[in-house]
Amino acid sequence: MASRPVFVQARVAVLLTTAVALLSFTTGVLNIGATTVSGPLSPYIPASVERAAGFTGALTGFLVLGSTLGLRRGLRLAWYSTLLLMPVTAVQGLAQSNVISYPLVVLSLLSIPTLLVNFRRFDRRVDLSTTQLAALAALVGTMLYGTAGAYTLREEFDGVVTLTDAFYYTIVTASTVGYGDVTATSQGARLFSMSVVVLGTASFALALGSLLGPAIEARLATALGTMTDKQLELLEDHVLVLGYGDLTEPIVDELESVAEFVVVTPDTETAARLRNRDIHILTADPSDEEPLERAGIRDARAVVVATNNDANDALAILTAKALNADVRVVAAATDRENVEKLRRAGADTVISPAVIGGHLIVESALGDDNAESLAEALLDEPPAETD
Repeated sequence: MASRPVFVQARVAVLLTTAVALLSFTTGVLNIGATTVSGPLSPYIPASVERAAGFTGALTGFLVLGSTLGLRRGLRLAWYSTLLLMPVTAVQGLAQSNVISYPLVVLSLLSIPTLLVNFRRFDRRVDLSTTQLAALAALVGTMLYGTAGAYTLREEFDGVVTLTDAFYYTIVTASTVGYGDVTATSQGARLFSMSVVVLGTASFALALGSLLGPAIEARLATALGTMTDKQLELLEDHVLVLGYGDLTEPIVDELESVAEFVVVTPDTETAARLRNRDIHILTADPSDEEPLERAGIRDARAVVVATNNDANDALAILTAKALNADVRVVAAATDRENVEKLRRAGADTVISPAVIGGHLIVESALGDDNAESLAEALLDEPPAETD
């Protein structure tokens, strides 16, 4: 599989939107105290909009950052939200007077064509668990209940006149902030307020739990030497190394300098050791379909199978070929009689280190200097000096 040009890589879109998020947040913080903003569009923009552009930049930055996290997972919904936010950040940058706002405008405009070019790359649907869906429904339901109820009972509240007031009341009450600027003036309003507090704390706790759970899992995955889903989803045109053994060690050493690769092994000790070398690791059985799907078998350029167990290697080859029949599979046979078996399993190329080593030893013993030179080249050692 040929590598795509740099400017159409999905990770370029992610990096650009991350830069936009950081710049938008920075300009927003710098303009929080500004009462007026005089940018290039100042004569054409109402003063209220100019002021809003100054203090909402930080909020927009957080929204873009959230969309960026979705882009890292390849989500189509995040692609749409980012595409909608980029013109917003560009207009905010034009309306502001800070010098940092001009790079914000440029990067925002550059991000739009980059996102459009990579439309097909972001094709994943939002995959929410039942708990996450329940948390989202509870949170949205609480907000709607509180807003509708407070607006309906607005005559029984001191400080609620509009829907915005009702929504503000719901936010500060459900989150238990309670500034005290909106107060209930009747028994019914007080009972309603208590229900909003109970429902709000429960829904916020459920939402936080569903969000913190995946974050904790990601930390545990890193501690165990396993790649996170975000890292795995950005892989493309890489090499998969299925299993790990004595034969795999020199292969990994060689791949480190020539290609991006992922090692899939069930050995947690090996995974942790390789992780310390900053090698991409997925701790799982390489003969199972699910870990190979996660490791991007459909976008891989090649698969290498070279452990000390030919039977396990054959199972890994069968699984890899079942998931991606076009991927090139190279295997190393520990036992000479298993070369054909690995080919029948689906390996495109099978190399027997024992056969090659035996051939080189015999040739060198019979006086063939080329065999020794070839062996030294393979070992990357300088040839021995002769008198």
